[in-house]
Amino acid sequence: MIAVEKARQQLLDLGLSQAASILDSRLEAASQKDLTYADFLTDLLDAELAARRERYITARTRLAHLPFHKTLDQFDFSFQPSIDERQVRELATLTFVQEASNIILLGPPGVGKTHLAVALGIEAIRQGVGVYFVTAHTLVEDLKRAYADNRLDRRMRVYIAPKVLIIDEVGYRPFDSVGAAMLFQLVSARYERGAIILTSNKGFGEWGEIFGDTVVATAILDRLLHHSHIINIRGESWRLREKKRAGLFGTTYSRPAVKSGVGENSTGQSGGADKNLDSNETGGCLCTHSKIVRRQLNSTSSMAVPRPPLGGS
Repeated sequence: MIAVEKARQQLLDLGLSQAASILDSRLEAASQKDLTYADFLTDLLDAELAARRERYITARTRLAHLPFHKTLDQFDFSFQPSIDERQVRELATLTFVQEASNIILLGPPGVGKTHLAVALGIEAIRQGVGVYFVTAHTLVEDLKRAYADNRLDRRMRVYIAPKVLIIDEVGYRPFDSVGAAMLFQLVSARYERGAIILTSNKGFGEWGEIFGDTVVATAILDRLLHHSHIINIRGESWRLREKKRAGLFGTTYSRPAVKSGVGENSTGQSGGADKNLDSNETGGCLCTHSKIVRRQLNSTSSMAVPRPPLGGS
C-alpha cells in the first residue's frame, strides 16, 4: 500500500489528478483482467486525457458565454420536419469554419434557432475552435459603450477574434444609426476571415426596418450572404408544445415561415426573384451563395454606407 500511496502522490505532483483519483479502481481492474503493465498504463492515461478534455470543453464553453448546453443529439428534428437533418449535421463537420462562411437561421420565435446555433457552437468547441455567443442587442450596446469610452477598437477585437461568432436574436429590437454602423463594421471585419452564426425572426426584406436604413441593411446583408448557408425553419414553437398538449390551444397552430426573400433552392441554384425558401419542398434550405438577395437590394447597394467615427484604442 505504501507503493500505491507513493504512486498516487507522484501522479498528483505531475498534475495527473484524474489518474490519481482512479488509481485504486484501475489497479483492481488490471488485476482482475490480468492486464499487462503497458495496458494498465494506457488505460490510466486514457482516463486522464478524457478528464482533461472534458475540463477543457467545460472551460471553453463557459468562456463562450453560451446561454445553455444543448447538442444536436438533443434536437428533435421530427418536431421540425422543415429542417434537413442531414444538411445540419454536414454543417457540424465545420467546413463552414474553414471556409469562413456564415450560417443564417431564420424563423419565428420558439422553433429552435438558438438551440441549433448553440449546438453548432458546442461542436466547434469540441473540435478546438474558438466560439463566442452574444445577443444582437447586447453586442450593439456593448460596442456603443466602448465607443463612448474611446475603447472601441480594443472591444471590437473581442468579437473579431473567435473563429465562430454567434449573434442571436437579430430583429427582436430595432437598431439606431450608431448601433447599425457598429454591426456593419463588425461584419465587415469578419468578412472572409471568421464565421458568423446568426439567428433572426425577420426575413431579409425587413432588415431595412430593423436597421432604420436600407443602405446599411444592404451592406450588412451583402457581406453576410456572400458566403452563407441559410436555414429557414417553419413550424410550431417548442415552448408552446406542452401547453398545446395540455389542451390550452384548441387547434393546431402552425407558424408561418419567415420570408427570407432568397430565390434559391437547397442546391444553391437561383430561382425566380419572387420565390423564397419556403418553396423548397425538402424543408430547411441551405444556400451556398445569395445572389438573389443582393440583386433585389441592388438599387441601394451602390450607395455609400454612413459610418460614425470609429476611432479609439
